[in-house]
Amino acid sequence: MIRLLTCIIAISILLIGCASSGQNSNEQDKKAAAIQTESQSSPKVILLVIDSLMDEPLKKAIEEKKAPALAFFLKHGQYSKNVVSSYPTMSVTIDSSLITGAYPDETKIPGLVWFNNDKKQIITYGNGLFEIMKIGVSQFAESIMHQYNNVDLSPNVSTIHEDLDRLKKESASINAFIYRGNYHHTLKVPKLITKVSNLPGEYETAGPKMLSLGTFIQQDKKNNHIVNRLGLNDAFAVEELKYLLEKNIIPEFTILYISGNDFTVHRKGPKTIKGIEKLDKYLQEVLNSFPKWEDALKNYNWVIVGDSKQSPVIESKKEALIDLKEILSEYRILKLGKPAAKDDEIVITANERMAYVYKINGSISVKNIAERLKKDQRIAWIAWKEKELIHVISGDHEGSFEFNSGGTYRDVYNQAWSIKGNTSILDLVLKNKNIHYGDYPDGLARLYGVMHSQEGEFLVIDAKPGYEFIGESSPEHSGGGAHGSMHKDDSLIPIIVTGTNKSIEHLRIVDLKKWIMDFWN
Repeated sequence: MIRLLTCIIAISILLIGCASSGQNSNEQDKKAAAIQTESQSSPKVILLVIDSLMDEPLKKAIEEKKAPALAFFLKHGQYSKNVVSSYPTMSVTIDSSLITGAYPDETKIPGLVWFNNDKKQIITYGNGLFEIMKIGVSQFAESIMHQYNNVDLSPNVSTIHEDLDRLKKESASINAFIYRGNYHHTLKVPKLITKVSNLPGEYETAGPKMLSLGTFIQQDKKNNHIVNRLGLNDAFAVEELKYLLEKNIIPEFTILYISGNDFTVHRKGPKTIKGIEKLDKYLQEVLNSFPKWEDALKNYNWVIVGDSKQSPVIESKKEALIDLKEILSEYRILKLGKPAAKDDEIVITANERMAYVYKINGSISVKNIAERLKKDQRIAWIAWKEKELIHVISGDHEGSFEFNSGGTYRDVYNQAWSIKGNTSILDLVLKNKNIHYGDYPDGLARLYGVMHSQEGEFLVIDAKPGYEFIGESSPEHSGGGAHGSMHKDDSLIPIIVTGTNKSIEHLRIVDLKKWIMDFWN
């Protein structure tokens, strides 16, 4: 998500040319007076999604006493470090799985960057300023302000906000970019931007009863944290949550997105704790809204979860960056911001450590493209679909692996599959018709999800740890951290849960919606 936020900031600039760590203070006690401390008749759940929160730096920050708020929640809650993210491990796809309980085959959100076969154009939700400038600011703004909640997110899936509304339960979304609900809202674009651009002053959207999205829409009219990143920052988000708590208007379910840590990890690498230190100070502000920190546990179930892991990228750009344009230079590649021409053959959309390659000319073969990609030793595997069968090959393994849903094999999530070929390509172990996952947790369902997420013929490509894909004008993170791949180094995230012993059936992002809904069912 931070990639998207950074793009919004940079575009707005182009167009228009300390939290406390203590637990007590008189001013905070006065503010806390409005917060009820008696039992609530209906459970209230606050879901904090922390971008790129990872187990090792979290534990390190706590051990070094640099994250007292997270240490407090951990002390009073249940913890796991092995929640499986969605795929690709990019924020928009993960967010859509979290809020709907479905993978991309149902949500139809294939990644941060993808190619719409019907419209014959590349869709980006914010993968770098240069990419967006080539595609067009107006198209980008339309996508993030209206398109992916109201058009791209499939109407055949329901969000947690929509389902709670049917139960007569209210919900709120704070700085989360996937938020579709049953209530009409108007997002207002700052006048300074509309005056020097062709962007409209308003965008109509549908969200939960309470919607906050930076300067575009807010609950606390006095929330002045809107200059930095147009309010799409952690200070704004936390101020909105504090406002709902202090006014005692917080609904049964609230989701709040904390995004700043992602930027720090991208830049400094996965071992850094600087982002965790900073976000913890914001969480301390929330806890300081209560007379005592323990009071925060009396009325609310807190769920704190990451969205994806990040893995280190080799420092040498020449070694780390897999330039798909160079590898596939024999093909005519659609350029960003240009309509597809008759002689264009393929489209490349890089999602950091995962990429799509689309065939848009009937005379070429995706299998031939896969064989060419297979020669690059930095690529872990390449997959494509023929009819309903998914094929996977790798330069490190002989033969191929094929699978489809349904069949006689079952995995740990009780999903049935038909499989044949070299299972080591996806690091699968078979024992008595049971499938055990290795480097790619829930790999079959996650790969199936992206292969059925969109129309047309295309390849899914995954990089080995240490490497990252680049296309035309896509960002890179050599020497830092990146995500996107299906590998466990990008996929396994921590979760802290307070106030309940109710177990989660399967530790996957895609299962959290049902688990949360069960608080009221």
